[in-house]
Amino acid sequence: MPALDTIRLRCGDPESQKQFYCDVLGMQQRANGTIGYTGEEAGLLFEAAEAPYRPSPHDLYWKIALAVPDIDLAHRQLVQKGIAVQAPRQVGDVAYLAHLQDPEGFTIELLDHWFEGDRPTEASQTQRLGGGPCLNLLTLRAADIGPVDRSVKALGMTPLSVVPVPAGGFTLYFYAFTDERPPSPDLLALENRTWVYQRPYTVLEVQHVSGVGRMKRPKPREGGYGGTMVSGTAHPFHNAHLWLYSEDRPADR
Repeated sequence: MPALDTIRLRCGDPESQKQFYCDVLGMQQRANGTIGYTGEEAGLLFEAAEAPYRPSPHDLYWKIALAVPDIDLAHRQLVQKGIAVQAPRQVGDVAYLAHLQDPEGFTIELLDHWFEGDRPTEASQTQRLGGGPCLNLLTLRAADIGPVDRSVKALGMTPLSVVPVPAGGFTLYFYAFTDERPPSPDLLALENRTWVYQRPYTVLEVQHVSGVGRMKRPKPREGGYGGTMVSGTAHPFHNAHLWLYSEDRPADR
């Protein structure tokens, strides 16, 4: 089965970044040089950049999301470590979430497995961030969802959920390399949303923002998104960077 394997992020101090993600967020060093949680999820690879990361709403890359059984527990744990993190909040019928930034300004989203007030049980692994984190989402942006949708489906990804966010002026599309099917065949169904956040593998989230023109990527030695590696597929984009440009070419080789 193909998988989103490695998310490359360029930054000023890769070692300090790795230390933050391991010491604060509980990731571990992997044999392939990445850091992450389990074998089912994408790992993070930090690479040195010559210019700092300066995020913009028009960047191709937005964030990663860590899904947890108990976001309130995760918030308390991070605050106790002196980390600046938003208080969890329910955002419409999208998710119960919070945001923080790593030392170089990359956004990290915390996602609860459930909507606010729906959590059925308390987390049992209370020594872990939020009761057991998963690198659940890689979020990229697109100005035109049509070519992106065709491209990721050609790669073999399965659509899992569609979440319109009229107040924000965008729509979220979720895809994964999986044989699983969401609870409802209607991708707009509410039950598909929290189901996605409970997956033990990394899901691609595409924020479709119409009317903004082509999303930009960083220059070769500039801080920012370096691409995502796809493994386990015979597709011609095997081990290519999954850039997800708005035009009909999913990879930049």
